[in-house]
Amino acid sequence: MSDLAKLSGPGVPPASGGPARQLVILLHGVGADGDDLISLADYWSALLPDAEFISPNAPDRCDMSPYGYQWFSLLDRSMSAMTAGVKRVAPVIDAYIDQALAERGLTADKLALVGFSQGTMTSLYVALRRSDSVAAVLGYSGALLAPDLLAGEIKSRPPVLLVHGDADQVVPPQALPAAQAVLQAAGVPVEVEVRPGLGHGIDQDGLTRGGFFLKRALLG
Repeated sequence: MSDLAKLSGPGVPPASGGPARQLVILLHGVGADGDDLISLADYWSALLPDAEFISPNAPDRCDMSPYGYQWFSLLDRSMSAMTAGVKRVAPVIDAYIDQALAERGLTADKLALVGFSQGTMTSLYVALRRSDSVAAVLGYSGALLAPDLLAGEIKSRPPVLLVHGDADQVVPPQALPAAQAVLQAAGVPVEVEVRPGLGHGIDQDGLTRGGFFLKRALLG
């Protein structure tokens, strides 16, 4: 297993200048790093002035490119291989979450997970299997891994918002309604946003919707 000490990356302290009252952990996509998503704090800090944003690098170097990191390998994109990969990294992320909350004196209901692409797949897998529920999961351009296992493994049901471009050529847009159906069947409160004409990315409207979702989940 990769060393927990490797899970580090950039962070942005609360805009208010005070101690963190909420925590947002951002999980990047394959071949990227923590710097890729930390700029989302610029968009959401005004809505969440007391939130700290942290964006760790995934523990393993990307095996498909000369730079960046991965939560698990995508050389084999079969569901069984990806499920084995996310299952392997989940304890590392769980420990990172627990440590980050403990260091700030926060409980899990003050934490939101935000993912992009592979980071969304990883966030959903981890959050739904934690015994202490996080406040929310916001996933961009992702998919739900191991859908057939969820009913038997789910431990918590945080509200989920999934945002996906209908022109995504990397993760098929059909992954959105597929994930929505499985999550709803498992009793997870899920919202979806399909972005017209958007490829594999995040647009301004998706950022705005995501920001208000996080504010509602973390602040009530």
